[in-house]
Amino acid sequence: MQTIKISKTTTPKPKPEGPLGFGKYFTDHMFTMKYSIEEGWHEPSIIPFQNLSLSPATKVLHYGQEMFEGLKAYGSASGKTYLFRPEKNGERTNETNQRLCIPELPVEDFVEAIRTLVKIDIDWVPNAPGTSLYIRPFIIATDDDLIPNPSLTYLFIIILSPSGAYMKDGITPVGIWVEGTYVRAVKGGMGFAKSGGNYASSMLAQRNAVADGYAQVLWLDGVKRKYIEEVGAMNIFFKIGNKIITPMLTGSILAGITRDSVITLCRSWGIEVEERLISIDELIAAYESGELEEAFGTGTAAVITPIGKLGYKDRVMNIADDKPGPFSKKLYDTITGIQRGELEDNFGWRVEV
Repeated sequence: MQTIKISKTTTPKPKPEGPLGFGKYFTDHMFTMKYSIEEGWHEPSIIPFQNLSLSPATKVLHYGQEMFEGLKAYGSASGKTYLFRPEKNGERTNETNQRLCIPELPVEDFVEAIRTLVKIDIDWVPNAPGTSLYIRPFIIATDDDLIPNPSLTYLFIIILSPSGAYMKDGITPVGIWVEGTYVRAVKGGMGFAKSGGNYASSMLAQRNAVADGYAQVLWLDGVKRKYIEEVGAMNIFFKIGNKIITPMLTGSILAGITRDSVITLCRSWGIEVEERLISIDELIAAYESGELEEAFGTGTAAVITPIGKLGYKDRVMNIADDKPGPFSKKLYDTITGIQRGELEDNFGWRVEV
């Protein structure tokens, strides 16, 4: 990558006070880099946080050619700031880019851009328990025409947001509705990609679930409507007997980085993990037999989210007495401990800013 041009703000913003929420506040600076056929990725810059100026004909607004990622920077008791496996986000960026006809971005440039921006706004990294600096890289198509083909120009942007816990109640179990009417993705589509279209297609079901008292939606496969896939903002795991079971990556499920971390940790502890198809009927049978001990979601935003109940049709399954299971809690404590430099990192996941 070319040398990053840095232009610091002359009017820094006051830091937010009180509860941070998620993604409500933004730091003083942002990273931008352009792409064109002639120059490739060029003009890497850090500039004051500001609005974008786009033509009403900008291609991303009409055809949705865009992608985004999400990761965090964590403050530590030692005063250091860490990223967690940022190269995996860079790799997943390129997997999404390939699917959406967006030019690939060198992983090392992706990581360097994030590290440089976080260093500039290092005093925005919160240190209170459960808080972090959320990092949102994204790429948009910027050709200003209405021809429905891939853009020839793009803009890569990174913004930062000091945030509290994604789930307002932290590690408290949540209710999840198993969606039986709508579908989110199918194999061959964009389910595995990190793109806004996947989220737009989930909003109606999500709104309905919230209205019925559930926090999020658990999607079934789009063909047979029987195999469990993922929650709207998380991958999902089940502790059934002595095994951990999670849906296999079939092309319609996001390859979560926290998901991969959980699988790696479990196997390092000698716990059997099965990545396979699991039907809603099998899950109900495991619940009725008493073998379903815990269920939890995994993701960058919430890390580990215990699931206290699952609703499906006219059935409600209450899990682990609606309390955080001991295994979910152990995973949460281990991953967050590594992220914040409180536990030894035996996997090389932690990257110091």
